[in-house]
Amino acid sequence: MKQYYLFFVFLIFNSCQYVDKQIPSEKELLQKELKSINWKEVDEYPSVVDCEKIEDKKQRQQCFFEVLTQLIQEKLSIDTLSILYPELDTIEVKVTVFPNATMKFEPQFPKDSVAYDTIKIDSILKARLVDFPKINPAIKRGIPVKTQFILPVILKVE
Repeated sequence: MKQYYLFFVFLIFNSCQYVDKQIPSEKELLQKELKSINWKEVDEYPSVVDCEKIEDKKQRQQCFFEVLTQLIQEKLSIDTLSILYPELDTIEVKVTVFPNATMKFEPQFPKDSVAYDTIKIDSILKARLVDFPKINPAIKRGIPVKTQFILPVILKVE
């Protein structure tokens, strides 16, 4: 019986070591989790209905860029940009897709572009680039997020 008593006391003293382990605080866990997240990439890229059935992430992204570029080219091809600026064959457009599925378009010009009336081109883009089909925003950890990218848009197809 004495042996059981000593064994029981030994177990009690050893079990205290298991209770003494430090539990990380919520802030430490949060900081560790935030550092592990890659904020430069999204889990799902923005997409349109035509690209939803594609399973591969990269192919879906490529499909979205192609569809969006084609829509922008169609909307700008009926405008006066090619008449006003015949030397302008390609324009880079910065596209922002917001979490609420709205989009914003901004032309990107070289720093030394004095040959173009940037304000006029910007106003033409804002007037023409409306009424797009429904765009699903990018998803990061189950939450819609804002994304930005630059698309080269060809104005003249020869």
